[in-house]
Amino acid sequence: MLSLAALSLRLRASGCQGSRRSIATVISGNETSKLVRDRLKQEVDQMRSQFSGFRPSLVVLQVGDRDDSNLYISTKLKAAAQIGIDAKHVLRSIMSVNENPSVHGLIVQLPLDSVNRIDAELVTNSVNPEKDVDGLSCINAGKLSRGDLNDCFIPCTPNGCMELIRQTGVSVAGKHAVVIGRSKIVGAPMHDLLLWNHATVTTCHSKTPDLPEQVGRADILVVGAGRAEMVRGDWLKEGAVVIDCGINHVSDETKASGKRVVGDVHYSSANQRAGFITPVPGGVGPMTVAMLMENTVTSARRFLLKNQSQR
Repeated sequence: MLSLAALSLRLRASGCQGSRRSIATVISGNETSKLVRDRLKQEVDQMRSQFSGFRPSLVVLQVGDRDDSNLYISTKLKAAAQIGIDAKHVLRSIMSVNENPSVHGLIVQLPLDSVNRIDAELVTNSVNPEKDVDGLSCINAGKLSRGDLNDCFIPCTPNGCMELIRQTGVSVAGKHAVVIGRSKIVGAPMHDLLLWNHATVTTCHSKTPDLPEQVGRADILVVGAGRAEMVRGDWLKEGAVVIDCGINHVSDETKASGKRVVGDVHYSSANQRAGFITPVPGGVGPMTVAMLMENTVTSARRFLLKNQSQR
């Protein structure tokens, strides 16, 4: 059965022309992330009322001063403020934040920007797993890989993808899912999430020789390959759920900046064949930030429960 949000989306989709099926229903990350943020704000308000002004706390650690990182951090801080999370952007040691009981979430903004080589994996693995709201430490990744979904933090982008799939009303269980990309941030955890939600999962990557054939089998397709518009509409199984995690800049003389943002899926052809599809921008991106907020609120809730049990 379709959720109310999915039904609303489908009603707004374009209709058929003659015997031709309707174009894909757009899965709006902007709309879905707002639903998540509204729910989290209610939870935080309840926490503050029940525990004398208590607020979840998030710290974003940054190395360097990249413009794109600054933009992403600003977006996260704005979302946190709207929900009622006390969020700070700092340049300090991870250990001091790990040991601070008033901080419930800690993320390291990637990529690390330094003239000296820094081992990003060593840095992310230094974050206390109980505060690792990005879900990137080896401990949280290991728990996810073996199916301990209730005892770990799930990386924000894959978690957001799962929420978007839920909005369609399509059950993951029993479906054939294809993930393109195997990064530690998106592809690998996406595979694990789909698997432990009972899909049969195929992971494809740069060495997969028959990519169109693999894509054509997918009831659910998640693409995080980092290649602009590589997945064409005629590759898709008709009616598939298509989640596009790509963010690519291509030349466009009609834009003042001379470029535009596109995903890893060729949208104009894919939406003629898919059942549901995420736009770029406005799809997965807003959900990544929303899931970061959700993980932070979850961490704060665990902190409160732990403190109560120790009294």
